[in-house]
Amino acid sequence: MQKILGYVRKACEKYNMIADGDSIAVGVSGGKDSLVLLRALAEYRRFAPQRYSLTAISVDMRYGGEDTDFSGIAGICRSLDIPYRILPTDIGQIVFDVRKEPNPCSLCAKMRRGALIDEAKQAGCGKIALGHHYNDVAETLLMCLFNEGRVGCFSPVTEYPDRGQALIRPLVLAPEKDILSCCRRNGIVPLKSRCPADKNTAREEMKRWIAERERTDRGFTKRIYGALARSGIDGWKE
Repeated sequence: MQKILGYVRKACEKYNMIADGDSIAVGVSGGKDSLVLLRALAEYRRFAPQRYSLTAISVDMRYGGEDTDFSGIAGICRSLDIPYRILPTDIGQIVFDVRKEPNPCSLCAKMRRGALIDEAKQAGCGKIALGHHYNDVAETLLMCLFNEGRVGCFSPVTEYPDRGQALIRPLVLAPEKDILSCCRRNGIVPLKSRCPADKNTAREEMKRWIAERERTDRGFTKRIYGALARSGIDGWKE
């Protein structure tokens, strides 16, 4: 966890993610990234120069119309003394059963994020922390380039001035391998995904392609990430 905390501290300082007095909602899907982010932000409170509060929020996609069992996450939040909110939605049914989307990820992510932002507003949180990490950055940049013909990526900080809210991504400097290691070393067990498209998405395809390229061209991911940081687009910087 110490290595993850180092990444979080550096990202928060570099991109001015947290201000004194912030109320931060942590989007917790139950995956490894969001669980490590939740634990890291809870521990970071002990030595961060800013004082801030946390609320954990899970958007329940309710695949097949069934509630997700978030009892394990509820237990983690109790142990960390973090308030926990579960928002039931019909997003899973809308995307897969009603719309029958052939490429569901974009619509699903948009609806889930909208629901999370609204719930954070209800909880009195001006910032929402998401678990995107270092490798997600490279994957997203290449997906935008190859699939959409544009150079772009999500930002370390995304402001919504009309709502008085912002999205922050404190794990953007943390490689996925270190997040996986953190889970193993700290007994963090992710929820098993119930998404019908799990492991069969455009992002998974890009992840596999980058991993293969990395095996034959060591440093490929680092160069992609560095190119984005040096470009200065979408709020990125060295």
